[in-house]
Amino acid sequence: MNTGLIVIDIQNDYFPGGSYPLVGSEAAAHVGSGVLEAARAAALPVIHFQHIADSADATFFRPGTPGADIHPLVAPRDDERVLVKAAPNSFIGTGLEELLRGDDVDQLIVIGMMSSMCVDATVRAALDLGFSVTVVHDACAAPDLEFDGTSLPGHLVHAAFMAALGDAGARVVSEAELELAADSAGVAR
Repeated sequence: MNTGLIVIDIQNDYFPGGSYPLVGSEAAAHVGSGVLEAARAAALPVIHFQHIADSADATFFRPGTPGADIHPLVAPRDDERVLVKAAPNSFIGTGLEELLRGDDVDQLIVIGMMSSMCVDATVRAALDLGFSVTVVHDACAAPDLEFDGTSLPGHLVHAAFMAALGDAGARVVSEAELELAADSAGVAR
């Protein structure tokens, strides 16, 4: 099995001072940075996603704004792919499946933001497409949400979505539980 890392929407608007800050975004980005460095050390292919809002009434990730930029903690290197997307599901309109299949990647490690939207949509799509998926839960973050008069703190939103992804077939682990090693051919196992 060949493994690749998917880094979803870790962008400035999700951080304090941004247009849509998430609960725990800074901690998640620090963990994500560690996962990214481990993936690079294991010579895994890395694909970064940058969500750009394509509607005139968008309140965050507006084209050309600093908030839409990928956060410096997980900034892509020149040899890493960056795909721009406009939908929560990273497979829609990006060519992601073709890239992964072309690289013989059948196992994904996913980190990013938001747990309750783009991470969820992408992981579920990947599972539907037959990929094996590991989500590093402490490298993801979610917003506070409200439903039917009930306020849901971001950490509970995040926990609920991680539990649901685990129930759907993803492997959900912490950074400490993630094992990345390259064999002599440079292939992660």
